[in-house]
Amino acid sequence: MRVPLSWLREYVDLPATETGRDVQAKLVSAGLEVETVEHLGADLKGPLVVGQVLTIEELEGFKKPIRFCTVDVGQANGTGEPQEIVCGARNFSVGDKVVVVLPGATLPGGFSISARKTYGKTSHGMICSSDELGMGDDGTKGIIVLPPETEVGKDAIELLELVDEVLDIAVTANRGDCLSIRGVAREAAIAYGLPLSDPALLDVPGPNAYGYPVEVSDPLGCDRFTARTVTGLSPEARSPIWLQRRLQKVGMRPISLAVDVTNYVMMELGQPLHAYDRSLVQGTIGVRRATEGEQIETLDGVTRKLHAEDLVITDERGPIGLAGVMGGANTEIADHAEGEGTTDVVIEAAHFDAVAIARTARRHKLSSEASRRFERGVDPAAAAAAAQRTVDLLVLLAGGTAEAGVTEVVAPSAPHTISVPADHPDKVAGVSYGRETVVRRLQEVGCDVYGQDELIVTVPSWRPDLQEINDLAEEVIRLEGYENLPSTLPKPPAGRGLTQRQRLHRRVGRVLAGAGYVEAPNYPFVGEQVFDQLLLGADDPKRRVVKLTNPLSDEEPALRTSLLPGLFGALRRNDGRGSHDLALFETGLVFLPREEQRVAAVLPVDRRPTDDEIADLDAALPEQPRHVAVVLAGAREQAGWWGKGRPADWADAVEAARAVAREAGVELVVRGGQYGPWHPGRCAELLVGDTVVGHAGELHPRVVKAFGLPARTSAMELDLDVLEAAGDDTPQAPSISTFPVATQDVALVVDKFVPHAEVEAALRAGAGELLEGIRLFDVYENEEQLGDGKKSLAYALRFRAGDRTLTVDEASAARDAAVALAGERTGAVLRA
Repeated sequence: MRVPLSWLREYVDLPATETGRDVQAKLVSAGLEVETVEHLGADLKGPLVVGQVLTIEELEGFKKPIRFCTVDVGQANGTGEPQEIVCGARNFSVGDKVVVVLPGATLPGGFSISARKTYGKTSHGMICSSDELGMGDDGTKGIIVLPPETEVGKDAIELLELVDEVLDIAVTANRGDCLSIRGVAREAAIAYGLPLSDPALLDVPGPNAYGYPVEVSDPLGCDRFTARTVTGLSPEARSPIWLQRRLQKVGMRPISLAVDVTNYVMMELGQPLHAYDRSLVQGTIGVRRATEGEQIETLDGVTRKLHAEDLVITDERGPIGLAGVMGGANTEIADHAEGEGTTDVVIEAAHFDAVAIARTARRHKLSSEASRRFERGVDPAAAAAAAQRTVDLLVLLAGGTAEAGVTEVVAPSAPHTISVPADHPDKVAGVSYGRETVVRRLQEVGCDVYGQDELIVTVPSWRPDLQEINDLAEEVIRLEGYENLPSTLPKPPAGRGLTQRQRLHRRVGRVLAGAGYVEAPNYPFVGEQVFDQLLLGADDPKRRVVKLTNPLSDEEPALRTSLLPGLFGALRRNDGRGSHDLALFETGLVFLPREEQRVAAVLPVDRRPTDDEIADLDAALPEQPRHVAVVLAGAREQAGWWGKGRPADWADAVEAARAVAREAGVELVVRGGQYGPWHPGRCAELLVGDTVVGHAGELHPRVVKAFGLPARTSAMELDLDVLEAAGDDTPQAPSISTFPVATQDVALVVDKFVPHAEVEAALRAGAGELLEGIRLFDVYENEEQLGDGKKSLAYALRFRAGDRTLTVDEASAARDAAVALAGERTGAVLRA
């Protein structure tokens, strides 16, 4: 809301020395967010005067039309002689009154004016447009043409009110009253302790039977409708300069007198109004809900298909306006022209339901100054005063006649009252205000207050946001000054440190970061088409998703069941920006719907919920296990003088899973598998005991193509919650033996389809307690030496006893036992 200081002073007698910055500080202290103070005309310097065009000579031979004019500026130029000026605009004629800036002046933006030769003539000044004077859009797109009665030589800076200060206020959604000069003036009057000259305090005639007929079919949508009629308006009447300038200062464009007056009163009182051309309205004006599929052409020239919940204004033909949003083109006020224009108007000042107007404006993507005010709350009691103010201005400025008929349709309603303890603001703020201060502050905002210890407060009609006792407490606190509240630091009790779950998550993040991975958190939203791209089966549990009622994007309406799609997107974006060697990870929640869908109950706010209520709420939420995932592409080790480097592959993804499992204190079982996005021959199934907790390996080429990833991209995903439940995070001190290790190497020949994990498991089981470690160090395939369909797996076995030095026979016996069990379980034989 833009508030000119000159307009504000009409209703509050501010000290003459107060500047816009001073008023800003006062309003901010009272709780209004004044973002900026704009100094209009701060760098403007005269002479800037009114001139009358005497002659116009068209200059030929130039690429654009150029005119050489002589202009009478009176004695403003010191000689009284006509001023010679070159001008390219064409929207003025001989005899017109215009605004002339003379040499020596400075226009907004630091543009200095001097006599200069141009187009073969010497121009002694400029004929000005509204843009050149920083006035804003006046709709002419050309030179300012003043009314014929304007005095030649008059100071145009004063005439056009070019010097002013404008407060730009960011009005919050609950303070609709401050979307008007009246509302801001009330706040300024309270802040300065001055009386308010309320512009809504007018003598308004009561309703009678002679007014324009109105029928309200939906009193819930429209609880008040006032109609007034003005006839005999001069079709050639124009908005006076003062009215146009005030509209421009608040950010509105002057259009025509009738429309400008309704806009002016709306900005002044906060009550949106609409003027209908009476000759175009057929029959009774009605207010009802639209019929599904009805159409209306609004003033912006768009034909709109109406929804059954839209509130509309009608006549005998059908809709003539979207209530509280925008009028219809079929009853539009005609602009002034020569001998033509609207002469009789019907003025509408109504109060509409805030929710209905907000939904209509959003449904049709049609936000207007009127809808902004109705959405935030309009004073219903101001409708009659706003209609009267509009009638008075039309009679004054357009020579009209106000008809005696007054129509007012009002749905009965009682004022809103609130019972509040007198010391309630004290308890909320932690400050002792006292009853007298509380009563005084509430009365200043317009409340009627009765009672002693228990106050009965009647809320003013212009403050629909005051609904309960804490709203009243906030009014007292903000007017007494938020800055006066004591600053008391809380004293939290000693904490117990991080939970086991939190410690695990941090350790996982540290170990992955230490391995060269970069954390890349992503939004938890996905579209269901991503499951097809991941090659998940039709019955895969991950296809069951939790859908959002109001998603940020219609393309991603569901919550993720896997971390991989988000990481794939991050990898693709970074690869597209030139970073080709990538290793990313994320730990985060996934969301799995429960078998039984339940509706969450609304928890109470006046007390702590019971344990059963919290349990019921938790039971209605989806399961939210925490997962960890990594994705790799490009080089895992860079080439350099030390060697050729190597690319990232499936083994790196498996090793990342092992590193995470070690942090959880879990021994991870790795075996060949096949699942969704992973390559069938390069996918590892990750288990804890017999429970599958994730997968790792190289991605399927179709998945790589679908997500636009680099070739041979690898990935891993694990369920961290299962690892946490199965693991033991008790710190284990390293065991250091004083006895030497005995190393035995074995090379076993097995069928190609036999997984290394099965062979290793058999060796571990057969070697017994003396086995300290086992490592696969070679895989060899050669049909001539090994035979068709065979491979050789070479293992290094480390044996050690905690109480003695092992003999060669003991180590060899343990090795032989391991080989024997491997042969029994997997068919392995020692390689010759």
